[in-house]
Amino acid sequence: MRRLPEQYLTPEDLVIMLRLPSVDTVYQWRRKGTGPRGFRVGRHLRFDPDDVRAWVESLMEGAA
Repeated sequence: MRRLPEQYLTPEDLVIMLRLPSVDTVYQWRRKGTGPRGFRVGRHLRFDPDDVRAWVESLMEGAA
């Protein structure tokens, strides 16, 4: 079984890490299906850091 990460990321964490204009950007990506894979814990949206890293790497490959 895969080990759980130390801490899942919140939409606010993504805003800070990726220097996004607002949390709305993260939710727009989710609605469009273009952002990193996320999941709900109750009503809270969370992201696995490995999934975010893989998503960023896929963007970088597309830009090369």
